Amino acid sequence: MPFEDELGDAIRRAGDTFRPSDRPGLVDGGLTRGRRRLARRRAAAVTGSVLALAVVGVAGGYTTGALGSGDGQASAAAPATPSAVAGQATPGAPSSSTEGGVTKEKMIEAFKALLPEGEITREAGRGITEDVKGGKSGPYASVVFDDGQGAAAISLGVSTVDPAGQSADQSVTCPSKALVQHDTCKAETLPDGSRFMLFQGYEYPDRRVDTRLWRAVLVTPKGVQVDAGEWNAPAEKGAPVSRPAPPLTGPQLKALVTDDVWRSIGAQLGEPHKETPLPGSTGTSVDKILTSLLPKGLKVHDKQGDPGYGFVVADDGKGAGFIQVNAQTGMQDLATELFTGDVTTLADGTKVMVRKENDPDQKGGEGAVAWTVDTLRPDGFRVVMMAFNAPGQGQDASRAEPVLTIEQMKTIVLDEKWRTAAG
Repeated sequence: MPFEDELGDAIRRAGDTFRPSDRPGLVDGGLTRGRRRLARRRAAAVTGSVLALAVVGVAGGYTTGALGSGDGQASAAAPATPSAVAGQATPGAPSSSTEGGVTKEKMIEAFKALLPEGEITREAGRGITEDVKGGKSGPYASVVFDDGQGAAAISLGVSTVDPAGQSADQSVTCPSKALVQHDTCKAETLPDGSRFMLFQGYEYPDRRVDTRLWRAVLVTPKGVQVDAGEWNAPAEKGAPVSRPAPPLTGPQLKALVTDDVWRSIGAQLGEPHKETPLPGSTGTSVDKILTSLLPKGLKVHDKQGDPGYGFVVADDGKGAGFIQVNAQTGMQDLATELFTGDVTTLADGTKVMVRKENDPDQKGGEGAVAWTVDTLRPDGFRVVMMAFNAPGQGQDASRAEPVLTIEQMKTIVLDEKWRTAAG
């Protein structure tokens, strides 16, 4: 298949990664109609194809952490040297004084100059492009690299993002293992104020294929975002694993994205667009409310959230359980669309639906079950909770039943505190 066709497939697959991972009973008419939630965007941002994200992101298709709008500039660089990957300057690499725009060829050469010695094939990329309104799209480069241990895909893109915005924050925040199973992830703030994340996990978090994905993302105080990824296969998807791990070590991958050449590129993109807070984004974080309403005796191991969506991983001493909640307004039309089966209508008109399921998120966790309590007030305010008997989505059961009883779940979701968290 021509590389251009594979890139098109990668873009389509990247779009697929932004679908919520919950069962339709949790998200139908809710997440799919509302704004995308923090934890899901983080998960998608980390596990999505870096190359595809660079292309989709600059087109403004999504607003996840890894996706930004912007452009970059680079010029031809000298052949790669080991010192380039160690983070030292590379003779001939583009600098802030570079004249002229960045072509596809210049971007690829700049990228290659920062890789260690090895055979490079299947080069692809894009330079700075500009639309009819003067808006620019950032450059990216991708190669198949072989250091003698097996061919591996490596790609990198440069864009701009509001450094104070939610997208920037999400792109350099490690996902919870309750949502994205991975080996390690480290987020840190560098001495110059830049934020950096190094993720080492898998292209498929459920490990149905053992393709590893290592990803590094940098966001500078001025809003330059550098996003690089590598795999232990010659393509991010659809190619057999060719080596035990991706070719660049964690420190090498960090040195790659923090090299000054990319900051110089980003400096020529102009000021990033300021991110406008989404409606409902100033409410109370769901995980905070959920934690406050849990029964005494539960120990919270992990939590994450934003206004509208959040989760906790709690343990009563008999095994950890994943609990997630959505709080939303304007859901009146769900009264007949979703609330069928085991539904009770309370005196105030609130509908309460209960459901128990095996393999609740359809991710194959062995022995996994989940209980759902979905509530809808007459004014369209909806709170829905799912409690699993596993510590995360797609994971094997850690206990016989969820950590909360149905009655406890009802008490929690009917609490008026949720009004402050609706997204």
